[in-house]
Amino acid sequence: MTAEPVTTGEPAAPGGARSRSQHQRRRRIVQAAAALASRGGVEAMQMRTVAERAGVALGTLYRYFPSKMDLVVAVVSEELDLLQTSIERRPPSTDTPPARAVDVLMRATRGLMREPELAEALIRSLLLSDVKTNFGDRLTNLMLHAATGTEPPIPQNDPRRTLVRSLGSIWIMEMIEMLRGHTTTEEIQSRLETAAQRLIPDDL
Repeated sequence: MTAEPVTTGEPAAPGGARSRSQHQRRRRIVQAAAALASRGGVEAMQMRTVAERAGVALGTLYRYFPSKMDLVVAVVSEELDLLQTSIERRPPSTDTPPARAVDVLMRATRGLMREPELAEALIRSLLLSDVKTNFGDRLTNLMLHAATGTEPPIPQNDPRRTLVRSLGSIWIMEMIEMLRGHTTTEEIQSRLETAAQRLIPDDL
């Protein structure tokens, strides 16, 4: 599976290749932003504070990330990278496509809820932002790959994509309810399993 890149305003190295120092600097910035958000939400991700914590000049930070929302997008993208790595290292072992799709979403749930402040900040910012991202497609691709075992990306017009993406939309609403304190991980898993059985056929 190859995910489409997310544009974050990062400066390119000569020849279009990112140098190791650029990569390390960008990673420090994203980690600093995530650490601040995990303690105080998006409000704590002040650009000057992020720059100071990452050890870069404010102007350098803005060359990589022209706005706070670009930075939020990068933090979410890194969370998806971690989820993808987890799935590649330990693919879902459940028997049916619906169960494997739910496994992906529950891993995402547990990963995000290790840092509830960060999870709330990221979900709230993305819901309220008009910045276009490919996170829905990336999450859908992860679920499709786990559910079907198909390596190449499934075409955009494939009806299976619509079914699996619908399950992802349900998950987003469940995450909002959890962050409000209205539900538990166990309840989310139970409802996702019910929805997946209705939406995703066993012969997906």
